[in-house]
Amino acid sequence: MKDSNCDTEVIIIGGGLAGLISAIHLTKLGCKVVVIEKNSYPKHKVCGEYISNEVLPYFAWLDVEIESLNPTHISTLQFSSESGRTIETRLPLGGFGISRYTLDEFLYEKALSQNCEILEDQVNEVIFKDDSFEIHLASGKILTSKVVLGGFGKRSNLDVKMKRNFIEKKSPWLGVKSHYQGEFDEKVVGLHNFKGGYCGVSKVENNLLNICYLTNFKSFKKFKNIEEFQGKVFAQNPHLKNILENSTTVFEKPLTISQICFEKKKNVEDHILMMGDTAGLIHPLCGNGMAMAIHSAKLASEQAIEFLNANISREQMEQKYTLNWNKNFKRRLWYGRILGSTFEHSKLSEILTSLITYLPFLLPVIIRKTHGKEINMTQN
Repeated sequence: MKDSNCDTEVIIIGGGLAGLISAIHLTKLGCKVVVIEKNSYPKHKVCGEYISNEVLPYFAWLDVEIESLNPTHISTLQFSSESGRTIETRLPLGGFGISRYTLDEFLYEKALSQNCEILEDQVNEVIFKDDSFEIHLASGKILTSKVVLGGFGKRSNLDVKMKRNFIEKKSPWLGVKSHYQGEFDEKVVGLHNFKGGYCGVSKVENNLLNICYLTNFKSFKKFKNIEEFQGKVFAQNPHLKNILENSTTVFEKPLTISQICFEKKKNVEDHILMMGDTAGLIHPLCGNGMAMAIHSAKLASEQAIEFLNANISREQMEQKYTLNWNKNFKRRLWYGRILGSTFEHSKLSEILTSLITYLPFLLPVIIRKTHGKEINMTQN
């Protein structure tokens, strides 16, 4: 790496999936990295917990032995309309199910083993001046670095402080997630539509069933609590009703997240390379958000290394990252936003789900449009 007067070569804001993957990538190549994460590990997150097998070649290069976590192996997508009409299709690459609780803890330990420093703190401000960054933390610490990568999630206080465009737009989406004990084919990931939203169902490690759904807040707020909503709306889909009646929750209460936004985001902002959901959130119906976060971490890490090795300028680093991000994700995010807009309107949502169930060939088309190819180290 080129000489630097900064404390650290790369600071990563956010120790979620993208943040930890980029930390492992960069430290593998000898880079001095600090990750700043406001939460402690391990921690559950609202997430579908399905990852496309497109990430496996990259995991092999990172020496991330995912099989050691005993993930489920998923080969089939099952889709149902609100009425319960169902179609199934084979996933081209397949995927695996793993909880964020287990995966993030595993990646955290691996990053530490590669001499990555991980601080449990919160970023209050990021200042770019004289071609370097100052990171002001809630603890009072001030860190400096040549490169900052952003992996601070779907929506954060830092987005507000940076006055990012999307943060001013209200979003109607609410996410709910819980783990259950119950019978479900571990080779299947289910996507089940209900009035005002849809639900993802799949097995993860330890025979746990992950149920995670997205609903329009207008539909949800008519009811006193999650249990009433699930009983009166969610369970109108016979598949979901059957799953709930034959499963027992292992969470004390479901996890929730509001204001989930699918608006366009800049992938480079204030010279920070944004990764994963921080750069663009794909509609969960596309089932590929975790793989995209992992791939974006690879792209950002590669450009950071090129810059730190003085092979490219900062401007070139930012331009190349934007180019590669758009090449890999722009069209997929566009399809995701179209799906998201459709599901905001109940009539359009009913038309779409009816089309998918009556015209089964549409589902594989959606999968092809929203999933990527295998992530190889020779490709951007």
